Amino acid sequence: MPIDLNEHLKNKSKNSNEKREERGGNDMRDELPPRRFNPKNSGGYFSSNPINNKNLFLIIGAIIIVVLLVVLRPFVVISSGQVGIKVTAGEYDTTPLQPGIRFFIPLIQNIIIMDTKVRVLNFSSTEDMGDFGRRNEGVMRNEAISVMDSRGLTVSIELTVQYQLNSQNAPITLATYGPNWELSIINSTVRDVVRNVIGRYPAEELPTKRNEIAKLIDDGIRNEIAKRDNSPVELKSVQLREIVLPSKIKEQIEKVQIARQEAERVRYEVDRSKQEAEKVAALAKGEAEANRIKAQGSADAIIIEAKAKASANKAIAESLNERLLKLREIEVQGKFNEALKENKDAQIFLMPGGAVPNLWVDSKKKAAASN
Repeated sequence: MPIDLNEHLKNKSKNSNEKREERGGNDMRDELPPRRFNPKNSGGYFSSNPINNKNLFLIIGAIIIVVLLVVLRPFVVISSGQVGIKVTAGEYDTTPLQPGIRFFIPLIQNIIIMDTKVRVLNFSSTEDMGDFGRRNEGVMRNEAISVMDSRGLTVSIELTVQYQLNSQNAPITLATYGPNWELSIINSTVRDVVRNVIGRYPAEELPTKRNEIAKLIDDGIRNEIAKRDNSPVELKSVQLREIVLPSKIKEQIEKVQIARQEAERVRYEVDRSKQEAEKVAALAKGEAEANRIKAQGSADAIIIEAKAKASANKAIAESLNERLLKLREIEVQGKFNEALKENKDAQIFLMPGGAVPNLWVDSKKKAAASN
């Protein structure tokens, strides 16, 4: 016989009420809300409390929102040194977004982030580069610029350009030149200016006029960028790093440099020999001058001595007057007379032209000395 489910529930509820009355109605289970039978639930019942159902709906709604945020990502994070350009249905907002968390409407709006830090664009040879056109921490690498000199010879130029996007006009720059604005503004301008400057010189003059060429390239790039509307880019610096010449031109320049160095060496040797000769001549001249001065000094000394002797003789001669000579003769005559008293053999020397002796020698003493 089939069981009536409703009758069964009524009897069970009646039995429960009777048991609760027997316990005095103090059981905490009395406060629980009545449950309705749910055949799909494994327990057979579900809660009819509206508060619990509301919480469940809130949790489900929160989960849905989180999933939508993760999937749609209706926000971007703009870092320092960047600006955001909001695009609404293909139209660029003219006011750039500053760093921070910025929200947009998915499927209708989008935010493009542009870097406003100083960027570096290197034009380098294959050996120095690796992957061309790839950015690494704000450094963009590109092929070296291949140009022709005034005679049609191919020359490779390597240089570095530093520039910065104008953040205030970034929306206009993006709308005008597109995402590849660097290629349109910097790359093309640099290559055109380098071609125009290098085409004025023959290849062999490029190394010797490096500073002049570097200034012309710098001025040319700045002038071309300044002509652009809305000042999209601020140029920081242009550095000419290398001028790679053809091998034949290098050989010719090396030969010229070797010949020039040899000429410089010969000129140096000639100058050195000339300086040595001038040094020897100067030494000889100095020595001759010293000898002349020395001989002149000796001659002057002899002249001075002769003059002194002559002056002395003159003074002596002037002092020998007749009376003095007569006195000297008398004195000698007196001494001779005294000598004759002791020695009759005394010798008498007479003055030339005079009769009075002026010198006598005692012959006795002379004889004793001879013995």
